[in-house]
Amino acid sequence: MNLEEYFARTGYKGSLEQQDLETLTDIFQHHIRAVPFENLSIHCGEKITLELEHVYNKIVRRKRGGWCMENNQLLGWVLKRLGYDTSFLGAYVFNPHQNAYATIMTHLLVKVVIDGKAYIVDGGFGVSYQMWQPMELVSGKDQPQAPGVFRFTEKNAIWYLEKMRRKQYIPNQNFSNSDLLEKKECRKVYMFNLEPRTVEDFSFQCTYLQTSPDSLFTKKSICTLQTTDGFRALIGWTLTETTYNYKENMDLVEFITLQEEEVEKTLKEKFNITLDRKLVPINVKGFYTI
Repeated sequence: MNLEEYFARTGYKGSLEQQDLETLTDIFQHHIRAVPFENLSIHCGEKITLELEHVYNKIVRRKRGGWCMENNQLLGWVLKRLGYDTSFLGAYVFNPHQNAYATIMTHLLVKVVIDGKAYIVDGGFGVSYQMWQPMELVSGKDQPQAPGVFRFTEKNAIWYLEKMRRKQYIPNQNFSNSDLLEKKECRKVYMFNLEPRTVEDFSFQCTYLQTSPDSLFTKKSICTLQTTDGFRALIGWTLTETTYNYKENMDLVEFITLQEEEVEKTLKEKFNITLDRKLVPINVKGFYTI
């Protein structure tokens, strides 16, 4: 495992000497635009494991993506190797259909401290809730980014992340009531505390999320990738392409339903992913919004 190979994967060619916020942001943005957030292994007969070398080979050498425990573990390793002050945190994701936070800590985050200021770096959430810049860990401050306005609030040592989105323009009105569309303009994302975690703290969750019939990830095949002006997502057979700020305070959301034979080609052309095994797409209604 080496940094040069990782940066060749993400296309980053900037400085490796400066451990500042500007460099961190640049490295981070190259990661989220090159490495998809995806759970396709579950739906093509592969097991997801959290050993760093396995994650590195999957994402860097096989040019795949991964979920938060893979993406953020790799990102954390890269930043630590570069000399950043990093640690892992664990979060509880909000389920809008149950209107409640998960009771299991399933989301792995990276905390980075620069010049005494703490930032959250999360390269493993995907779709419109994927931050594009490290977020300063400060309560009650609106932090506008291209995807929308993010904000942390802190109460009794628990931190909450929420996001305010723009209005949505959907040209294909057949999808105007799609269950994939987020209906609320302000959405809770996850909650966490500042207790440092290790990757081993997520071993049970890694198995649970890819095997339980109650898991979002067994109910939907998901592949999402950030672009320079939005993101694209393949959920089951539905391809979505979102352009942020298409018009003033409005995002363009385009939907296409793929035929079975188009899925493999779309993964290659839109996400630069080639699978070793055949994908069996799935999209159980509910549980996930973009």
